[in-house]
Amino acid sequence: MSATTNGVEANGIKASAHRYDPDFTPAVIDLMGPKTQPRTRQVLGSLIRHIHDFAREVDLTNEEWMMGVRFINSIGQISTPTRNEGQRICDIIGLESLVDEIAHKLVIESGSDSPTSSSILGPFWSPHAPFRELGESIVRSPHTGHVALMRGRITDLVTKRGIPNAVFDIWQASSNGKYDFQDPENQEPNNLRGKFRTDADGYYHLYILHPTAYSLPTDGPAGVLLELMDRHPFRPAHIHLMISHPEYKTVTTQLFPRDDQYLSSDTVFAVKNDLVVDFKPLKGDPKAELELEYNIRLAPSTMKTISHL
Repeated sequence: MSATTNGVEANGIKASAHRYDPDFTPAVIDLMGPKTQPRTRQVLGSLIRHIHDFAREVDLTNEEWMMGVRFINSIGQISTPTRNEGQRICDIIGLESLVDEIAHKLVIESGSDSPTSSSILGPFWSPHAPFRELGESIVRSPHTGHVALMRGRITDLVTKRGIPNAVFDIWQASSNGKYDFQDPENQEPNNLRGKFRTDADGYYHLYILHPTAYSLPTDGPAGVLLELMDRHPFRPAHIHLMISHPEYKTVTTQLFPRDDQYLSSDTVFAVKNDLVVDFKPLKGDPKAELELEYNIRLAPSTMKTISHL
């Protein structure tokens, strides 16, 4: 076959060698019309090529293909405004973490220093979290966990100076492993959520819960997929953060207690070594038993960066 040696070019995409019709995949890709945007043509062309190559590589049967169709349908059927099962499936197969790596693997041209590492957004962020005053607690509902004083400074990667009025957006699950809108009977809206603005020197402080490990919901397609792969559904304990300022590149990340048993087997592959933190005993504060200090570095939005995989 003509495709077995050099491959077949279709819209600039090289087809893999195989024993099936070498003209089929290029024909499908070439059917995109002239009004297709270049980036759309690149992304969809590559997606089609890889899906076709996958089907040929495993000799996909009709029954297996229909099983996949039913599985994809079930993702949409169980999803709701507060349950993003499609994103959860992407997390389980590592796709969101991979996209995060691709988007945030920055090499700073001006030196070896780098901004605070990113991690996945996850499905539980809310744009409606209220602004709270520095020093307030995001713990708004009864709990069985340990309260911690979290504090630190947000600084400019280049100048090392504190960044005033940076927005520190934080959210976490309660000690029962559920986020507020998963657990309306026990948690008030925006429990364990809040946005804070740094002071004139870039400092922040607030009260949080020591996070708790929890299981992803397994009553839907995510549970089916995990069972097929003989994998556990647990995420290590973590805190979500989104740090932003109009003059800086936003950092979305997570922090993980060092002693968590699931650090090396996070079911969504989001743990990075420099995001593992230590909670320490705190004395003299009637509001908290623990403390966590975490400093954050933001890159100016005008900084020139290059991306490498």
